Amino acid sequence: MVAPLFFLLVFGIIDFGRLFFTQLTLQYALREAGRYAVTGQHQPIDPSNPAAGNYTREQSIRNIAQKYAAGLLPNSSAIDIKAYDSQGKPDTAYPAGLPNETVVVSLKGSLQFITPVIGDFFPKDSNGNRVYDFTVSTSFKNEPFDSSDAL
Repeated sequence: MVAPLFFLLVFGIIDFGRLFFTQLTLQYALREAGRYAVTGQHQPIDPSNPAAGNYTREQSIRNIAQKYAAGLLPNSSAIDIKAYDSQGKPDTAYPAGLPNETVVVSLKGSLQFITPVIGDFFPKDSNGNRVYDFTVSTSFKNEPFDSSDAL
């Protein structure tokens, strides 16, 4: 009689631990990506071969987020990168922004619960699974870098 309540408690703790771990890890990954974004740097495609060129700033930011996400991002296309000028208007020409613009890096994600009773307190997704939806976002102001490096 006590065993079902005990296991419900244990699996509930595991579920909420997974939820907090996922959210905090993705916050950390996007914060690191935002810190990289403000520098105006580009990652090299092949560090051992400089002639191979560089990734775009936008792809470099996505790569940094993927690196720090501890395998929680299935692909970097889930990351949304937007830049805003000093008047708050979106900069559509330069997704990672020009010098002194604000760059916002965000991600919408969801986590499916393994404990059915805990999951019953959360809404269903389009597949009928009980999930917790969350948004992780960070914003930084770009440093004054060479504007020719904006793409």
